[in-house]
Amino acid sequence: MNAPRSARRLLLAVLLAPLALSLTACSNPSTPAGYVGYLTRGAVVGKTSYVGLQTGPTSYGLGWMMHVYNVSVTPFTYTEDFTGEGSVLTRDKLTVSFRAHTIFRVRPDRVKEFMEQFTTLSDSKDQVQFAFANFVKEPLRTEIRVSVASYDAFALNENIGKINNEVTAWAQARTKETPFEVLNVVVGNMQFPPVVTQAVTAKLAAAQELETRSTQVAIARKDAEKRIVEAEGIAKATQIIQQRLTPLYIQHEAIEAQKLMVNSPNHTTVYIPVGPMGVPLVGNMNVSDRVEPPKP
Repeated sequence: MNAPRSARRLLLAVLLAPLALSLTACSNPSTPAGYVGYLTRGAVVGKTSYVGLQTGPTSYGLGWMMHVYNVSVTPFTYTEDFTGEGSVLTRDKLTVSFRAHTIFRVRPDRVKEFMEQFTTLSDSKDQVQFAFANFVKEPLRTEIRVSVASYDAFALNENIGKINNEVTAWAQARTKETPFEVLNVVVGNMQFPPVVTQAVTAKLAAAQELETRSTQVAIARKDAEKRIVEAEGIAKATQIIQQRLTPLYIQHEAIEAQKLMVNSPNHTTVYIPVGPMGVPLVGNMNVSDRVEPPKP
């Protein structure tokens, strides 16, 4: 009785072994958002084969010996420092240090080409940066150096936008037929030698001094114009007063003054009439015409 039962168990194990093995080799490869998956199928005998691409977030479903290599298609930043011995000599023979940032990504529709021609089948999270650096590092360095070196040190900050556009256009043309897409190249963080910094400071100080002096000149000019206007006003006022100082006008003013004094309780006024109606006479007195009193 035991022999037939053992035989049945052995037969059942033999039948279930392939099923268990197949289930163990099955997988459901998934790709998260921001990635494109490069799908392959393994083989017990033979070669691993390419199955296709899948754009995340998604999964392939349960499959026999399936595997996915996920490639990020979101933008990366590749940074290159130009400092120390890597500093650039400008057109006016001054060295400048700076940093260049290249923003790029892998084109989603060319992930297959990227995996097969620009990198190895690896799940490394840095595979995109390594591949881009290997492909464009030295040519990009050379182009940035040439672009910066074509300007004088003092003109770099004014032309930084133009430099960025030039290098970006070159990088985009360089990677046009590749899986890489360059979005932008930014050159910045310019560091000048002390002699340039001192010269710029002196130039700014001179410009500020010139502006201050120009302001002072403008103020002095306005003051002079003000004094001229005041002098003209005084001259016109004097002319008007001289025209109005006639004998009749002075007599009129004297009468008005007398009226005011009459109404004042704090004054005692003694009038000595010397003219008609008690009004002081105003005029030129010729001493030679004075009548001498008779001698006794």
